[in-house]
Amino acid sequence: MRADPIGFACGAALGFLGDRVLGDPRRGHPVAAFGRAAHAVEQRLWRDHRGHGAVHALLCAGGAAAGAALLARAARTSRPAGIALTAAATWAVLGGTSLGREARAIGGALAVGDVDVARERLPHLCGRDPQALDGQQIARAVVESVAENTSDAVVGALVWGALGGVPGLVAFRAVNTLDAMVGHKSPRYRRFGWAAARLDDVAGWPGARLTAALAVLAGPDPRGAWRVARRDASRHPSPNAGPVEASFAGALGVRLGGTLAYAGRVEHRPVLGAENRPVATDDIERAVRLSRRVSLLALGTTVAARTVGSLFMTARRNR
Repeated sequence: MRADPIGFACGAALGFLGDRVLGDPRRGHPVAAFGRAAHAVEQRLWRDHRGHGAVHALLCAGGAAAGAALLARAARTSRPAGIALTAAATWAVLGGTSLGREARAIGGALAVGDVDVARERLPHLCGRDPQALDGQQIARAVVESVAENTSDAVVGALVWGALGGVPGLVAFRAVNTLDAMVGHKSPRYRRFGWAAARLDDVAGWPGARLTAALAVLAGPDPRGAWRVARRDASRHPSPNAGPVEASFAGALGVRLGGTLAYAGRVEHRPVLGAENRPVATDDIERAVRLSRRVSLLALGTTVAARTVGSLFMTARRNR
C-alpha cells in the first residue's frame, strides 16, 4: 500500500481500458512468453514428486514477481513511469475481453446450429472434451467458464494489484498460469503440479469471493444469486470456482454443474441452482454481460480499497 494510490488508480484504469479495447495480442503476449519459460524449467525439473513441483512453482512465480518488483522499484521515482508500468502490467495480465470474445464466438455458432464449430472453439475457453458434449452442454460449459474466468482472468488480478501493485499483478497471473499448465490431475502432474494448484487456490481465494459478491450485486436477480451462492457454493470441489459459479447460476437463473468430461476422465459435480432451468444458448451473452459488469465494479472496488489503505497507512505513520 506504500505506492502512489493515484498512480495505481490511473495505471489500473488505463490497463483495464487497454484490455477492453485491444484484448490480447495474437503474438508476443507476455503471459505466453512466461508459459514458454515455465515449460522450459519444467523440462529440467520434472519428477513425479511434490518437492520438485514446489521448486518449479517457486522459481517460476517467484522469479516473475521478483522481476516485476525490480521494475516497480525503478519506476518509483517518476509518477508517469509508474503509471505506464502499472498500465502495461494490468493490460498484460487481464483477459476479460478475450474471454468475452471466445464465449460469444461459441454462442454465435450454437445460435445458427453449427455444433461442430462450437466444439472446435470450446478448447480455446476450457479443458473439457468437446466431442462428448451436445449444444446445450456446450452452452453450460461456456457459462461456467465465463463465471470462473471472470475471477481468474480479471478480478483476482485486480485484487492482487491493489494489495501488491505491479508485483502483485504479475505474481497472480504467474500462479494462475502455472495452475493451468501443471495443476490438473493428470498422471504426469498429480504430484508435480500439487504445489501450483494449492498456491492457485490460496491466490484465488479473495478474488473469487469478491467476484461472487459483485455478481450478486450486479446480476439481474440479486436475491436468487445470494440464495444459490450461500447454499451451493461449498458443494463444488473447487474452493474458488464454487462461489463464483453458484453466484452466476443464481444471478442468471440457470442450472450449472453436473457431469463433466476432461480428456478421458469424467467428473460428477453437484448441481448448482438445481431449481433453475437448464442453460440455453442466449445465456452465454447474458453471462458475458454480467462478467463485464462485475469486472468494472471490481476495478472501482480495488482502486478504492488501495486508496483507502494508502491513506490509512499514511495517517498511522504521521501519528
